[in-house]
Amino acid sequence: MNMIKAINIHKKFNNLEVLKGISLQVNQGEVIAIIGPSGSGKSTFLRCLNRLETIDQGTLEIQGDILADSGPDGQVRYATEAEARRICRRMGMVFQQFNLFPHFTVLENLIEAPLTVKGVKREEFVPQAEELLHKVGLAEKRDVYPSRLSGGQKQRVAIARALAMNPDIMLFDEPTSALDPELTGEVLKTMRKLAEEHMTMIVVTHEMAFAREVANRVIFMDNGEIVEQGDPETVFGSPSQSRTKAFLQRVI
Repeated sequence: MNMIKAINIHKKFNNLEVLKGISLQVNQGEVIAIIGPSGSGKSTFLRCLNRLETIDQGTLEIQGDILADSGPDGQVRYATEAEARRICRRMGMVFQQFNLFPHFTVLENLIEAPLTVKGVKREEFVPQAEELLHKVGLAEKRDVYPSRLSGGQKQRVAIARALAMNPDIMLFDEPTSALDPELTGEVLKTMRKLAEEHMTMIVVTHEMAFAREVANRVIFMDNGEIVEQGDPETVFGSPSQSRTKAFLQRVI
């Protein structure tokens, strides 16, 4: 089943074209790693998928529902506000920065969105939130405030918070780039566990080992385009494009 279908996505910031016709299909349970140099459009593409950025041209389809589509006149039309919120709720997103509420405990950070967005009752959701904290290895931090957590712990709370909305798809925008190498492993371990559970994931990452070991497919982006894609062994072991080879020689 196609979880995400992006067709000919274009995006400009003023006169700078940052996405130049990106097309990508993601199947259920697939883990996609997007790699490439800074400024290649990776994060912008991810943000377009859940409407944090709007597209200028193309079609975005999430689990068969049209989020945005270019009409015959070339104008992009988005789903109604209510429909767009419903579609985007199927995707959880984890950012470079943790964006936790500092005045909420870890548990309160997890339950805030389900309570306010879905209207679930606190007493009904707390056991599920506690289970998520156990899943990311932070059950003992339930009543701690974010200021008392390490960067790796904060990012794992952010992952648990995204999972609290029970998404079908998880989007990760360089989730370890703000972390020390020592703390990166904690977060990648959590993401590996999600991959083993067949969560559909798109991961923008600089962690080449993670991309090689965990992803089903690796996408190399440069200058707003998908230059190369394939299974990890092919992309890392014998890339066909000179831009891919040059990038990998610099980062590996």
